[in-house]
Amino acid sequence: MNADVVLKALGTVALGLAGWQVGSLTGPQSQQPRNAILGIAVGLIAGFVFSPFVIVKPFHAARRLLSRMPPGDLISAILGLILGLVVAALLAYPLSFLPWWFGHVLPAIFTIFCAYAGVSLMMIRRRELLRLVQQRDPESDAPHSTSNGRMLVDTSAIIDGRIADISQTGFLRGTLVVPRFVLKELQHIADSPDALRRNRGRRGLDVLNKLQKDAATAVDISDLDARDVSDVDGKLVKIARQIGSPIVTNDFNLNRVAELEGVHVLNINQLANALKSIVLPGEEMTVKVIQEGKEFNQGVAYLDDGTMIVVENGRRYLQAEVAVIVTRVLQTVAGRMIFAHPRGEGRD
Repeated sequence: MNADVVLKALGTVALGLAGWQVGSLTGPQSQQPRNAILGIAVGLIAGFVFSPFVIVKPFHAARRLLSRMPPGDLISAILGLILGLVVAALLAYPLSFLPWWFGHVLPAIFTIFCAYAGVSLMMIRRRELLRLVQQRDPESDAPHSTSNGRMLVDTSAIIDGRIADISQTGFLRGTLVVPRFVLKELQHIADSPDALRRNRGRRGLDVLNKLQKDAATAVDISDLDARDVSDVDGKLVKIARQIGSPIVTNDFNLNRVAELEGVHVLNINQLANALKSIVLPGEEMTVKVIQEGKEFNQGVAYLDDGTMIVVENGRRYLQAEVAVIVTRVLQTVAGRMIFAHPRGEGRD
């Protein structure tokens, strides 16, 4: 049965009963039965006419609001409603002993007031309550506990593609949450007139499809949104704070902003750098010099994991393999760089 029909019928019946109650309490006692019947008729007619505006439309508005509300806010609102109704129930009994119509009206008024006050109070203080609950965990007193197992995924991490390989290994425990505004940004990039951006967007959609089908980690396309924030990065940071989840990304700027906001970040680039093979000064290796370096007489080679090797005096070995000795290792924001010189030669 259509929900609108059910709601309209319930509203009509409720107003009919209200009309009966009002009619049976008004007028002389001899006229109260007639007034009750008249009240029922008026209530049914009023319910049939006004239910679509008083009940049906507010119901659909509330359903849309709840579908967009972050889980943390929804839980806070439900807890506030329960607490408000408990307080209202404790007050309703003594109020019902008040004379005349006060005993009938005031309990209903206080019930509505207490429910509203409970929801409002919990929504206002939800962050403080969340921090209070998280402080009970001695291992983590940060506001970004990941106990809910949900990880927000940034557009850059999807386009990068390595998240699918990481997911297949089983190292990611929980659920990868992809908000619809991230999916919309991917589609916008895939429809770009620029060929490079278009290819990147299509790659991101392919990676997301692969994650949904093949990955060991669950993927949730979520309606979570922060409608008061315009940019995607800002939306992700605000939602991550609200639901207490980390952000999976390889965007350096988003990484910095999230850290400033107290949001935990799982940076794929940092993970990749941490997994690169450890090279120590004095080690020997064989590399292929593929291009000239920025400085005079330098050559540049790369390891299989993409680590750059700057070979001093390596320009003459272009497109050739050469045995080199590592002299130093430099860790930069972009990754690890290795400096070396050909075996048997000192540094100039």
